[in-house]
Amino acid sequence: MTEYQQAQPDEEISLKELIVKFSEVYHYLLTQWKSILLAGCLGAILGLGYSFIKKPVYKAEYSFVLEDEKSGGLGGALSLASQFGLDIGGAGGGGAFAGDNLIELMKSRTMVQQALLSPVIINGKQESLLNYYIAYNKLRETWSDKPELAKLSFPLNNANPATFSRAQDSVLMKIHENISKNFLSVAKIDKKLSILKVEVKATDERFAKYFAEALVAQVSRFYVDTKTQKSAKNVAILQHQADSVRQRLNAAISGVALANDANPNLNPTMQVLRAPSQQRQVDVQANTAILTELVKNLELAKLALRRETPLIQVIDKPIFPLAMDRFGKLKGLVLGGILFGFLTSLYLISKMIFKQIID
Repeated sequence: MTEYQQAQPDEEISLKELIVKFSEVYHYLLTQWKSILLAGCLGAILGLGYSFIKKPVYKAEYSFVLEDEKSGGLGGALSLASQFGLDIGGAGGGGAFAGDNLIELMKSRTMVQQALLSPVIINGKQESLLNYYIAYNKLRETWSDKPELAKLSFPLNNANPATFSRAQDSVLMKIHENISKNFLSVAKIDKKLSILKVEVKATDERFAKYFAEALVAQVSRFYVDTKTQKSAKNVAILQHQADSVRQRLNAAISGVALANDANPNLNPTMQVLRAPSQQRQVDVQANTAILTELVKNLELAKLALRRETPLIQVIDKPIFPLAMDRFGKLKGLVLGGILFGFLTSLYLISKMIFKQIID
C-alpha cells in the first residue's frame, strides 16, 4: 500500500467526524429554538426602537471644477501622456492646488475653520455656522459642568482666529476633527477628470447645505487670491501711481489757470511774468505723458489679471430637500432580529463546546 492509500481512510474518518460535529450542533440549536426565537424577537424590538431614536442623516453634495487658463496648451499634452504611463517633466506643477493637494487643502483646519466662522441666516437671524453647529448638537448641555465652556461663544464681530482664547481654539480643533473625519468627504469623481465632489453629512439639513457652500466658497476665494496675488499687487501699484499722477496733473492745470488769471492783461515786454504759466504748462505736458503711459500699463495689467484669474465652474449645488439616509423600521426589525439570533446561537454553541471539554 502507498502512503496516500494509507492516509485516505484517516481523511475520510476526520471528514465524518466533522459532519457529525455539525450535525450535533444543528440538533442542539434545534432544541434551543425557543431561546433563539426569543432573542430574535428581543433584537427585532430593540432594532425597531433604534429606528425611532436614530436621527436621519442628510447629505449635501457640491461638485465643481477649478479651471486655470495657464494650465491649457502643453498641460493637455502632459495629461494625455500621463494616461499612457509617461512621466514628463512639468506635469506635476500647480503647487498647493495640484492633484490630491487640493483635496487635503479642503479638509485642512484653516479652510474648515473659516467656513465654520462664515455668517449665515438661520430663522431670519444672522449667526455663524459654528454657533449653529454648537446649538443643534446641544454641546452647551454637555459643557454645563465646565465653567470655561458653558458661556463660550463666537460672535460675528470677532471672527478673527488670532484673537481667540485657548478654550475657543480647543473647541474649534475638536469640531474640525469631528467634521473632517466623520462628516466631510472630498474626492475626484474620476481620476482622469478634474471635477471635485464635496460631500457633507449632518443630522441637520441646513447645516449640511450651508457648510458645503461655505467651504467651497472659502477654498475658491483662497484659490483665486493665491493664483492672482502677484498680478493683483501689480494692478494696485499701477492704480496708485496713476491716481497720484492724475492729481498732480489736475494741480498743474489749475496752476496754469491761476497764473493766467493773476496777469490778465500781460505786458508783452514783461516776459518774466509768463514764467509761472509756462512752468505749469511744462508740468501739464509731462504729467500728461506719464499718465498716458501709466493708464496704458494699467489696462494691460488688468487684462493680465483677468487672464490669470481662474474660473470656478460649479456643476452641481446642494438644494433643499437634501438626500436623506434614514434607518428604516423594517431594516431595524430584520437586522436586530438576525443579529441577536446569531449572537445567541454563538453563545449556545460556545456553551455546548465548553461543557463537552469539561466533561
